[in-house]
Amino acid sequence: MLYSLLRPALFSLDPEDAHGFTLAGLDIAHRIGLLNLLPRATGKPVYVMGIDFPNAVGLAAGLDKDGAHINALAALGFGFIEIGTVTPRPQPGNPKPRMFRLPAAEAIINRMGFNNLGIENLVRNVQASGLKGVLGINIGKNKDTPNEQAVDDYLACLDTVYAHASYVTVNISSPNTQNLRELQKDDALDALLSAIKLRQSDLAQQHGKYVPIALKIAPDLDDAQVAAIAALLMMHRIDAVIATNTTIARDAVAGLPNAEEAGGLSGAPVRAASTRVVRALARHLKNEVPIIGVGGILSGDDAQEKIAAGASLVQLYTGLIYRGPALVRECVQQLA
Repeated sequence: MLYSLLRPALFSLDPEDAHGFTLAGLDIAHRIGLLNLLPRATGKPVYVMGIDFPNAVGLAAGLDKDGAHINALAALGFGFIEIGTVTPRPQPGNPKPRMFRLPAAEAIINRMGFNNLGIENLVRNVQASGLKGVLGINIGKNKDTPNEQAVDDYLACLDTVYAHASYVTVNISSPNTQNLRELQKDDALDALLSAIKLRQSDLAQQHGKYVPIALKIAPDLDDAQVAAIAALLMMHRIDAVIATNTTIARDAVAGLPNAEEAGGLSGAPVRAASTRVVRALARHLKNEVPIIGVGGILSGDDAQEKIAAGASLVQLYTGLIYRGPALVRECVQQLA
């Protein structure tokens, strides 16, 4: 109710400014205890990747790239929080403006470009948060790192975050870092996953704990591409797959203001494509690798659709911008 009153004011601001303002406001509300007054749904615990999740509804990466707002976001009732995408070195991302609303479609286009303050800063924020819940850390490569050396960036990030994460997500599917999605192709993905799994084994011995690895993929894949990725996920024993990132397709928003802006489209228009990929993955993976469904979830029914398609967990992002914290409660209740 409160968010519906605040939303017009937030939507009058530049989207990126509104994003920062909202997160700052959440931090203040958390510090003075206001978030504890939010009504909560009783979630159904889920066991995935060897982790006990208090409920199946998580926050997708991208909302809190630097892990600077972990506790406030966790107080909204999520079963898990995923922060990032973070890169080894700080980078400013793409030039502004780089985020655009499409309210008629309940959608967002962004071309942020992995703007973040670097892996060391993120780890300091995680340590300062003292979060006791489930925390995923989403890792990527720096913009100026060529794909031939991308594995070095992913391994550097994995080394740094391993001790601080409940699970680590390897992001190779953002459309906003040039040529990043090329890493989804057979030989490149095979080499990347092989290196990641070898380092995961070394780190598990070093730290005395096993931290699962998830791979985040795009919605703009045909069934043959999904099948090839599924085969590699099983071959390399990857612990989970997140389906999906944003889409470069524009069919669903053609003719709307801002529809032709470059970047990844998220929100309601990506729901069907994301669910199609979840369903295809489920068919090819045959329960060997769990799926986290994300993309276009703006209601409890949308969350249930992802679970029915084969996902074990779901994540929210753009839906929060249009629905506010009530969406978390609605999805948790629907999946209980």
